[in-house]
Amino acid sequence: MSSLSNKRILLGVTGGIAAYKSADLVRRLQDAGANVQVVMTAAAQEFITPLTMQALSGNPVHTTLLDPAAEAGMGHIQLARWADLVLIAPASADFIARLVQGQGNDLLTTLCLATPAPIAIAPAMNQGMWRNASTQANVDVLQQRKVHIFGPAAGEQACGDVGLGRMLEALELVDAAASLFVSGRLAGKKVVITAGPTREAIDPVRYISNHSSGKMGYALAQAAVEAGAKTVLISGPTQLTVPERVHLISVTTAEEMLAASLQEAHGCDVFIAAAAVADYRAAQVAVHKIKKTTDTDKMVLELVKNPDIVATIAALEKKPFTVGFAAESENIIAYALQKLTRKKLDLIIANNIAETGIGFNADDNAVTLIDKTQQQELTQRSKQQLARDLIAIIAHKITD
Repeated sequence: MSSLSNKRILLGVTGGIAAYKSADLVRRLQDAGANVQVVMTAAAQEFITPLTMQALSGNPVHTTLLDPAAEAGMGHIQLARWADLVLIAPASADFIARLVQGQGNDLLTTLCLATPAPIAIAPAMNQGMWRNASTQANVDVLQQRKVHIFGPAAGEQACGDVGLGRMLEALELVDAAASLFVSGRLAGKKVVITAGPTREAIDPVRYISNHSSGKMGYALAQAAVEAGAKTVLISGPTQLTVPERVHLISVTTAEEMLAASLQEAHGCDVFIAAAAVADYRAAQVAVHKIKKTTDTDKMVLELVKNPDIVATIAALEKKPFTVGFAAESENIIAYALQKLTRKKLDLIIANNIAETGIGFNADDNAVTLIDKTQQQELTQRSKQQLARDLIAIIAHKITD
């Protein structure tokens, strides 16, 4: 599977003859499994039409910062959060200069300011413009800011000059983009992740569960694979596709999840408890469907507490680096700190499930990481990008 599978690429197109290559790039990124949305500057539209890019990407093309329809929902901020990677190809000398200056005078520069995702540029310009001291100084600044520079290539240019300044070909850019999602930070490590809800039967028809979609846990599994880890995903019932190269263990109940977790904890380096485990289960599971009766409007259901999976793993004599989640609707940090201490975790990830647009079933999330010495806030971003950020932080903690 390509490391671009299911990635969300925001392709920025700036003014230059190389813009015609961007049409092919859209198709090549899609062939690699990416979902592509296109942002075009006014100058780019002089070289290639938004309609062409819309037809190829299958998504509306974004051209205007102050679009009343989009801005009703803060469209540029949503786009910035949506992206797993912002790729500007071609990136003109003018755009590079404006990016260095931190300008936000059009949609594309504003997105670059707002996005938490990595940014990559594919320079394309005349060889003299590329060699100019100002351009080289600007590129140096971007590299210091961790902006990825793809190219340029050398060869004959549209103006007839020969030299550095050609935009890389589409397949070269696809390979370069894919390389950003393969870090190797956890090479040789085993990571076990729990995900999704559990279901606790009441009778053959009914069960106790919750609203967890499993998206965060599955995104963490994908990120762990990209980081080179041997990855085991212990999942309750979900509708999600299992990432390739992830070993899936399907479970239904909390007790089944605990048994699988204890088995996989042997030789495990990192255990991430992202599942939303039901706190209680029925004391007695009815063999047959419980029928409604006409003599009462109430039913009494006796519940017993389920095992605490993450605390059990954290209490092992040879415990892995153990990470828990605190999905809270109030007193987020205080409750998370209590869980961190009570369950003897190495790290806890706290998020506010009462906040609109993040948490259960949402595509985005925002969290606060808490360990024994510090707190770190990760603002709202896609769960895929958040997962990569979390895995990078965890890898740093266990390898230092």
